[in-house]
Amino acid sequence: MATIRHLFHEMPPDRRRQLTDLAVEVSMPRATRLFEEGRRADHFWIIRSGQVALDQRVPGRRAAIVETLGRDELLGWSWLFPPYLWHLGAETVGPVEAVEFDAGVVRALCESDPVVGRAMYRYVAETVAERLHGTRVRLLDLYGPQGSGPDP
Repeated sequence: MATIRHLFHEMPPDRRRQLTDLAVEVSMPRATRLFEEGRRADHFWIIRSGQVALDQRVPGRRAAIVETLGRDELLGWSWLFPPYLWHLGAETVGPVEAVEFDAGVVRALCESDPVVGRAMYRYVAETVAERLHGTRVRLLDLYGPQGSGPDP
């Protein structure tokens, strides 16, 4: 799991401070809608406690939950890549404590400081890769041939 500690691993202490100075501690009650698919991605969070469900719109039906995120996980990566629009929606499952970042400010910091930028892009890329792998495993469980699970 790509945690915030991993984000800071390759950063010198002064760079860490630059990023943590931008962080805002937030508390969100159950059923808080954080963002909607297709809307502007202008913040991201590191979840400290609680869970957030990621969902995708399904025409004619209720949105389908595609993943649930929890402690130390990155919530939101669409803010880092143009056109900066959310690919999914998100809602808190119960009360959530998180660290929130203004995406525009962090993008500007990444552009102005290559050390911070490299660490942030790597952190987000590893997060996306881990989630893609998890999605592939779930798809194999659902649609793969019988016996396509792990080797004995």
